[in-house]
Amino acid sequence: MSNAPVDTGRRRFLTAATAVIGGAGAVAVAVPFIKSWNPSAKAKAAGAPVEVNISKIEPGQLIRVEWRGKPVWVVRRTQEVLSVLPTLDDLLRDPNSDEPQQPEYAKNPTRAIKPEYFIAVGLCTHLGCSPTYLPDSFGEQVEGVASGFFCPCHGSKFDMAGRVFQGVPAPLNLVIPPHQYQDDSTVIIGVSEGAA
Repeated sequence: MSNAPVDTGRRRFLTAATAVIGGAGAVAVAVPFIKSWNPSAKAKAAGAPVEVNISKIEPGQLIRVEWRGKPVWVVRRTQEVLSVLPTLDDLLRDPNSDEPQQPEYAKNPTRAIKPEYFIAVGLCTHLGCSPTYLPDSFGEQVEGVASGFFCPCHGSKFDMAGRVFQGVPAPLNLVIPPHQYQDDSTVIIGVSEGAA
């Protein structure tokens, strides 16, 4: 044992410096570790809302966007198409949309917030194929109706509100995603109407 005097000031300084450096090292290791718990940018984007400009969609035109890795259709329906919808109830499996395939605010005869615009996930409810859009201008018909959607995989047919016809393999109407209108020319898919 040495009889040299103990420099307590130096000892305190070295102890404090070691603690500060050790704390900084712990933070440097902890930050990336904690960040790894957050979802990746790709995962955030997959579930993120999609903003769609609808101002340039012509009557009868369908545009496709992707939301959560699925195709979503936005169709601008004509007044003629809208006038036919109420006449189809007897031909449809679920004309009143009793099955929960749409948000509550879209549980109406047009399955839409704004009747002019039909927004649906473009996947058949039978096995997930993507139905073909048959607008009036093509001259083809779905169940005697001038416009609708036809799934070529197994023959399921849907009207212009995405309601499934009777006697086809698809058990349910097309899914209506949550959506809200930001203004007259923009719809946000992935956010429910009235959500803040």
